[in-house]
Amino acid sequence: MKFVIATNNQKKLGELKKILCDFGVEALSLKEAGVTTDVEETGVTFEENAVLKAENAMRVTGLPAVADDSGLVVEALGGEPGIFSARYGGDACADDTDRLNLLLKNLEGKTNRRAFFVSAIACVFPDGAKIMTRGECHGLITETAAGEGGFGYDPIFYLPNESATMAEITAERKNEISHRAVALQNLAGALRVFWKERGYQNADK
Repeated sequence: MKFVIATNNQKKLGELKKILCDFGVEALSLKEAGVTTDVEETGVTFEENAVLKAENAMRVTGLPAVADDSGLVVEALGGEPGIFSARYGGDACADDTDRLNLLLKNLEGKTNRRAFFVSAIACVFPDGAKIMTRGECHGLITETAAGEGGFGYDPIFYLPNESATMAEITAERKNEISHRAVALQNLAGALRVFWKERGYQNADK
């Protein structure tokens, strides 16, 4: 069976391909599947946007599709940037550094620095079946950036159990504890149940 992965992010693509490969599934990128259309992310939750992206890819290709939507939720900012994490600040922010600095500015004077990353993954099938999983990684927002690894808000996301920001830990460790790692683990478990219910022979992998 073939699946299409509804992302142009190479890291997400690789992670999802690995999960699906364990079930004997051939995972195709949007380019490989011939998907050239973008979908407007009009959802109000990570889950809704993940479904929108997956359903668009499924409609275009006729294949089962998987999509991820993720972002940062900061308590003191009422949940911002949330689903707008990649677009925080709009046109005034040209890149990740601008968005990171805007977040720090908006947190000036606030003592509550609690925050968490979210990853929502949707897997949709042409027959209407749907799998949803979610992963979270909790931490604190620092006052200054630290670390050269990762991307996005990683340099200001402090992990108390690691005594380091997400940008200071190794890529291998991040892949073990991140929000997306948790969501992917949950997806693998959900797929095992899904395939077993349908008598798929590789369900125990």
